Amino acid sequence: MLKLFLTSALLSVLHAESENDYYRMVTLPIPKDLWLEVSGIAQLPDGRIAVCIRKGEVWIIDDAYSDPPSSKNVKYARFASGLHEPLGLTWHNGSLYTAQRSEVTRLVDNDGDDVADEYLTAAKGWGVSGNYHEYVYGPVFDPAGNMYVNLNAAMGKSVIEDRLWRGWSMKKTPEGKLKPFSGGMRSPIGIGVNHIGDVFATDHQGNWFPTCPLYQLKKGVFHGHVDALSFKGHPDSTIRDVGKIKQGMTVGDAAKAIGPYELPAVWFPYEKMGMGSTGILCDRSDGKFGPFENQLFVGDFTLALISRVFLEKVDGEYQGACFPFRKGFESAVVSLGFGKDGSMFVGQTNRGWNSVSSKSYGLQRLVWTGKTPFEVKEMKARPDGFDLAFTKPVDADSAIALSSSKMISYTYPYHAAYGGPEIHKKELQFEKIEVSDDGMKVRLKVDGLRESFVHELHLDGFRSKDGNPLLHPRAYYTLNRIPK
Repeated sequence: MLKLFLTSALLSVLHAESENDYYRMVTLPIPKDLWLEVSGIAQLPDGRIAVCIRKGEVWIIDDAYSDPPSSKNVKYARFASGLHEPLGLTWHNGSLYTAQRSEVTRLVDNDGDDVADEYLTAAKGWGVSGNYHEYVYGPVFDPAGNMYVNLNAAMGKSVIEDRLWRGWSMKKTPEGKLKPFSGGMRSPIGIGVNHIGDVFATDHQGNWFPTCPLYQLKKGVFHGHVDALSFKGHPDSTIRDVGKIKQGMTVGDAAKAIGPYELPAVWFPYEKMGMGSTGILCDRSDGKFGPFENQLFVGDFTLALISRVFLEKVDGEYQGACFPFRKGFESAVVSLGFGKDGSMFVGQTNRGWNSVSSKSYGLQRLVWTGKTPFEVKEMKARPDGFDLAFTKPVDADSAIALSSSKMISYTYPYHAAYGGPEIHKKELQFEKIEVSDDGMKVRLKVDGLRESFVHELHLDGFRSKDGNPLLHPRAYYTLNRIPK
């Protein structure tokens, strides 16, 4: 009887730890002759889904919500073609917008037959030399109607022609001209808007980026990649006095030494939280996608997964924590978009780089099952530690046990080399762990917090009041500022 009880308990724990129990994947069928390398997703006013693909087309999908889907139900109709590698799609003021390599294009359907009649230039004004890496990402719009796009840096010695504003974000007001906004990007494939209208970007590990960052786009900010500074003397540049760029510093020291350089709101520790951050999507589903309203979801190309980000403001600047969320997609995750039912569409393509996934492209849908996983919902910085909020009540005895948790902190080097290791590692001690009466919050008092360091939290021993472990017991908080 005891053996049977233990076996049942173990099976229960293993079952509770399955991501699929909470967010299941639905794979949409794709016609054999359609190479659906999804690089952008937009929901139309009637709830249908539009996608752009890297071969230069936009398709509208009918009955994308059928469950289970079949080729008889899910239908694809080509809306636009002849585009130059569009990498982003959005619906704004009655039209679809996408970013080609040379411009942002507004696609207009005048007669309502689901075929674009006009391809109108909505914004242009950056260099195109023909370099392989000259991608353009977006656009997105903030609540005031301002348009933003990100320009990939032009990389390699072959770049000899016009590369104006490569490595910059660009902004266009509703009535104005497209102008540079912030600089120092490498491969800023992700661009998205949070619930209050602030614009963010993800970038890829590489030169000047020790690991993948999430940063806010703000006028005049330098994000770290030095190539973009070649345009700081241009009359329209928003970055001026940078000073001499020194290498060998930590990223925190670089932020103090280089005036316009601002640290990312979040670092995604390499391999632990991905290897190639991509699309950004804010949860505005009003609870249809689970308990993470207003938080950000971020894709990853190489590891074909999605992570979750909680942000807060300290001294007026964003910082926060990233958490694992869902892995196991069929191909490299590039673009994310919500549907009318609150499910998340996940666009995928492997072209250009390798990923752990086995397929070249795909389109899947994440559906919340209605069950709430036991997770750290929020992680907030305090002068002497962190406040954790959970999705379910925590068992107090498990939380205060010495073996239940640990924390290490580390930072990164700022240099031109490709990527960078975790440096200055140190294990921190918990002075006290306090659990609220209802079990929904835990206060961690930590000895030795360090500004500009990532604080990696392990909660392997935590249990919910009903005996389950955390679905994801790791959290990574980028502590740029310790609250006063």
